[in-house]
Amino acid sequence: MKIVFMGTPEFAVPILEMLNIKHDVLLVVTQPDKPVGRKKTMTQSPVKNKAIELSLPLFQPEKLTEDYQPILDLKPDYIITAAYGQMLPQVLLNQIEAINVHGSLLPKYRGGAPIQYALFDGLNETGVTIMYMAFKMDSGDIIDQEAVEILDDDNYQTLSIKLSHVGTRLLDKVLSDLAVGKNDRIPQNIDEVTFAFTLKREDEYLSFHQTTKQVINRIRGLSPEPGAHAKINGHIIKFYQAQKSDIIDSKATPGTVLNTKKKLIIKTLDGAVEMIYVQSPGKKQMHAKDFLNGQTIMNQGDVFIEGNE
Repeated sequence: MKIVFMGTPEFAVPILEMLNIKHDVLLVVTQPDKPVGRKKTMTQSPVKNKAIELSLPLFQPEKLTEDYQPILDLKPDYIITAAYGQMLPQVLLNQIEAINVHGSLLPKYRGGAPIQYALFDGLNETGVTIMYMAFKMDSGDIIDQEAVEILDDDNYQTLSIKLSHVGTRLLDKVLSDLAVGKNDRIPQNIDEVTFAFTLKREDEYLSFHQTTKQVINRIRGLSPEPGAHAKINGHIIKFYQAQKSDIIDSKATPGTVLNTKKKLIIKTLDGAVEMIYVQSPGKKQMHAKDFLNGQTIMNQGDVFIEGNE
């Protein structure tokens, strides 16, 4: 089949690799390069890196709603999308059948952050949906789905990898079925719709006025990028891994640092959490034990402020 592929993060890379092997990828559409980190280094998306490696044509429109003619001109059999990051304009959907690989069991978690929200909400299971695209966000008919177990030690990266490989296999099967005329379409149950909108800066904020489980799940959903953050004594600290602590101080305010000797333990709403991997301003991510060795940012009894910076 002649395919235009649209995707951006690592989740989409195995899908592109499969399409390149089994079909004719006419064009790869991905988000524009963006500044990353403190030095604002212009960085290419994982999909762009893979497209260059595979010597595939690239297209990076700032606004797809205004710049879509190169896709129409190619007259592909299908547009395949996987976490692309922009809405497809109606004119594309009217003229080219579009299929999306979505990282949830639709109609649950429509939107740009389904994997993160499955972790935030502490689910034991999520999955992948192959669906026809409609102009309303993630509202198209379902073609196929498969559930994936969420393990206690999964974070955004590990769960994304698992879902990506399942999605690649499912999409391969769906395209094979379409090639022989099999075309399943299951309308979504609108009564079961939930949303997982693309994350904003404030969604990365870590509130300790939540249960220990909620704090840990927020960290899992934001690791390894961009990291959950909280502020103490004028410094923003990022957290990448945490576990429940047995230390109990029922009188302390949530956000209070309970221990800074070899372990970084912080009071939560119903207990305490031990931070395993952290990052302080201007430093690399490190084990909490190494962070505590000589740090001057916080002392036992200091409190992380409640509210985003």
